[in-house]
Amino acid sequence: MTYTSAIIDLDGTVYRGDSLVENAAEGVRTVRKAGLSTLFVTNKPIDRREKYCEKLNALGIDCSSDDIITSATASADYLSAQYPEREIYVIGEDALVAELRAAGLKTTTDPERAGTVIASLDFGFDYQVLQDALIALTENDALFVATNPDRTCPVDGGEIPDAAGMIGAIEGVAGQELDQLIGKPSNVILQMALERLGSEPERCLMIGDRLGTDIRMGNQAGMETVLPLTGVTSTADLAESDVSADHVVTDLSELAAIVENGQ
Repeated sequence: MTYTSAIIDLDGTVYRGDSLVENAAEGVRTVRKAGLSTLFVTNKPIDRREKYCEKLNALGIDCSSDDIITSATASADYLSAQYPEREIYVIGEDALVAELRAAGLKTTTDPERAGTVIASLDFGFDYQVLQDALIALTENDALFVATNPDRTCPVDGGEIPDAAGMIGAIEGVAGQELDQLIGKPSNVILQMALERLGSEPERCLMIGDRLGTDIRMGNQAGMETVLPLTGVTSTADLAESDVSADHVVTDLSELAAIVENGQ
């Protein structure tokens, strides 16, 4: 099978915190030199695409904003297409609000006006937010969506809690599950990525460090999956998981052999 494109995760795959993962820039250059179109797809919704782009360029990886899809931009695209008239109660950071508004959507801090509740990583998450979400979902029958399901996010020196904590708390008090997940491994962000690349899934590599999001999405779509052991997944995790990657690599320097075999 000839590969024509690659979807590449960011946190834990290309960088951790502000530090470039060893051999990551080399790996991206190898993929591009082989003629594959690349798209960076991240579940992290706390910055605008432009900031991720600046970061990649500063780390030595050429990038434009069109080379990136975040769970925030995917959420904005999805909600503007499916529910454009609904006001959105946002549980998340300023970048998510900005992406939603840039797509022409209205946000609200009044749970009684909310037609949609979107849950995401929110460093200011507190009891009042939980109460507002309960009101919007149970009294106003709002749609319940989330940017991403990640339990933790890799940073320099370890991990921090991610959106799963907010989602779980809201599901627990409201007694209802998400109506729609938008980020990886959802088919929503997958189809957006494939459309951007103009690629069939079987000709696309999925490269990411998380079994439950990156690799699960790639497997479900029929992609060739590559898991670098540079992020949150350990060899012990691999042994215990029901999700497996086609290729497990130490870092992205090993992409050269995989791409060469696929030419």
